[in-house]
Amino acid sequence: MNGFTFSPALGWIAGGILAVLLAVLAVAEIVQFVRRKHANATDETVWACTRRTLMLLVAAVMVLTPSVVAPTTSRAINATDVIIAVDTTGSMAVADAHYGSNDTVTRIEAARKAVHDVTSTYADASFAALRFGASGTLDVPLTPDTPAIDNWADTLAVESTSVSAGSSLDAPINQLLVTAKSIRDAHPDDVIVLYLITDGEQTSNVARRSFSSLRQYVDDGFTVGVGSSEGGKIPLIADGVSAGDSNTTDQWVTDPDTGQPGISKMDEQNLKDIADEISGTYIALNASNTLAGQASSKASKQWRVTNTAKPRTRTTPVVWPLAIILALLLVCEVGAWIATSRRLI
Repeated sequence: MNGFTFSPALGWIAGGILAVLLAVLAVAEIVQFVRRKHANATDETVWACTRRTLMLLVAAVMVLTPSVVAPTTSRAINATDVIIAVDTTGSMAVADAHYGSNDTVTRIEAARKAVHDVTSTYADASFAALRFGASGTLDVPLTPDTPAIDNWADTLAVESTSVSAGSSLDAPINQLLVTAKSIRDAHPDDVIVLYLITDGEQTSNVARRSFSSLRQYVDDGFTVGVGSSEGGKIPLIADGVSAGDSNTTDQWVTDPDTGQPGISKMDEQNLKDIADEISGTYIALNASNTLAGQASSKASKQWRVTNTAKPRTRTTPVVWPLAIILALLLVCEVGAWIATSRRLI
């Protein structure tokens, strides 16, 4: 159902001030006319006063930009599809990461911030989100609903350390292949960009599979490293307990060979190797480097119209009727001025 509203083109502050000023001038015109009329000090007619007051009031309403609000399910979106895969293994709870500052955060928190920057960088694109630990899981299928991806990022938590039998970087490959293929089949002309956010640690005894199979579907890709080469201790996360965002526990995952708390380190070489396998780029997140504004050079410049399940509102300014009224009043004012000028000649 359509609705009516005001949506000032100059913003509510500037537009409101200007509208109030015009309204004050309209009142001043009436007050001045009444005073001069009583003092017989003007030849202004009632029609002239009314005309000038109406022009000021109409201009005041135009400044506030009257608009019609209508719901719509259609939306123009950029033909870029971004797949975001985030590592949620236990090592992502290590607090040795930095994201654009010297403050130390957990790797999973740095990953959350990175996801927010990715969604901000690709305006009006579509996104698919998956997490991987013991296996890969598609949490959010391809959607242009950016808030859904941001909400997903905010709820990301590392899996219980008892679930993992060693980090395996190739855990998301199968799900990534299925997701990328389905996107390519549905939108063959779209550009698909992959973001793999992980610490790059491979502790599984099984050799890692190559990510090169993704190149047939992915146009560009980034491996995003979180953590540090110095590493840190991995907090012990029990079953059914949500992992916190900082190491506030005295219990740590122990190294079976030494019996001492194990140290997890970001493996840049693995991340560089995966970036090479997908013909992509490796990006290290640290105190001076984030994903803000780092869009793929292959991002599409094409747009397509799609229907969304969730209705959106569209605000359309309706100023032209007022513009016609103001134009007619101005014509009358000019006509009156010309007539008065001819009489004075």
